[in-house]
Amino acid sequence: MMMQRAFAAGARKATMTTTASRGIATVKLPDLPYDFGALEPVISGEIMQLHHQKHHQAYVTNYNLALEQYAEAEHKGDHAKLIALQPALRFNGGGHINHSIFWTNLASPQQGGGGEPDGELRAAIEAEFGDFEAFKKTFSAKTAAVQGSGWGWLGYSTENKRVQIATLANQDPLSTTGLIPLLGVDVWEHAYYLQYKNVRPDYLSAIWKVVNWKNVEERFLAAKN
Repeated sequence: MMMQRAFAAGARKATMTTTASRGIATVKLPDLPYDFGALEPVISGEIMQLHHQKHHQAYVTNYNLALEQYAEAEHKGDHAKLIALQPALRFNGGGHINHSIFWTNLASPQQGGGGEPDGELRAAIEAEFGDFEAFKKTFSAKTAAVQGSGWGWLGYSTENKRVQIATLANQDPLSTTGLIPLLGVDVWEHAYYLQYKNVRPDYLSAIWKVVNWKNVEERFLAAKN
């Protein structure tokens, strides 16, 4: 009985928070760490502006809306609604998470983009794939083979203590596989079609020129520790 009262008190407190401030940790569109045209000619300024201002903003807006609806359904005890909202939360929340990583994974050559990784990250890649060129070839091939829309990822497995390539459909975040995201490449058509048309391999070949390996290595070191 005491435990039930404690749960009830906690529920009332949560309800009050939800009522007063909705009790929701909403998200907002992050600023790009560079100008829209900074990644040209690899990714055009037009693509970057549409991608960030329209597509990513839509994920943020729809995720926050789904969060509000979820809080309301939870307050009402509407379990059918809670279940029905799961796909919207996963899709839009994943879209926000994935793009927030993607922007920081990129940089203009003037700001350190391109080149090759070094240090512990380089060693981990070579241990897994033999050499850096073999890694790029494997990553590009697997990511190009994504059917429809999705992402290619380099992730870190805390279980195996190694880096791994993974591909996911739609906006499923890499964390759903148990891997920690290090490098993500968006292969939804909105990421490249205006510039590369339907030739996804050309986009994947070019994007290595603007990969921010410093950011990827920072993520790798944080994942290891």
